[in-house]
Amino acid sequence: MNCPFCGHDDTRVVDSRLGKEGNNVRRRRECPACERRFTTYERVEEILPWVIKKDGRREAFDRAKIISGMQRACEKRPVSVEQIEAMVDQLERSFQEQGEKEIDASLIGKAVMEKLHEADEVAYVRFASVYRQFKDINEFMSELTDLLKHSNN
Repeated sequence: MNCPFCGHDDTRVVDSRLGKEGNNVRRRRECPACERRFTTYERVEEILPWVIKKDGRREAFDRAKIISGMQRACEKRPVSVEQIEAMVDQLERSFQEQGEKEIDASLIGKAVMEKLHEADEVAYVRFASVYRQFKDINEFMSELTDLLKHSNN
């Protein structure tokens, strides 16, 4: 590991600890050349599928995009950042377990909507209104009517 301060290429590990979640290793390192210390994190490289967009473009799976969309939908709602991150963790895990190299963006959107539907119905409607791009008020009302039917059961 190269030293971020002087660039020396032979640093040594001073201390190693398991991260808070147990999914990474935190290492304190020291550079023998400049004697400064720094921290590195080691985690398993997760292989996530490429996302096929509506227009056929392919892009890398981006956890931050999903979190951002969910946070916007959950703004001023009783859904914590920890809950959002847990939902995204579950989504990522399920996509990895499918073992597909590519996944359609629409499947990701539907999975996000399912998670939001379980967490908060208002956040679900907010996300659905953007994701489904309702053409008019009738489509929006139809979605709300379906939601009310399922809520009353």
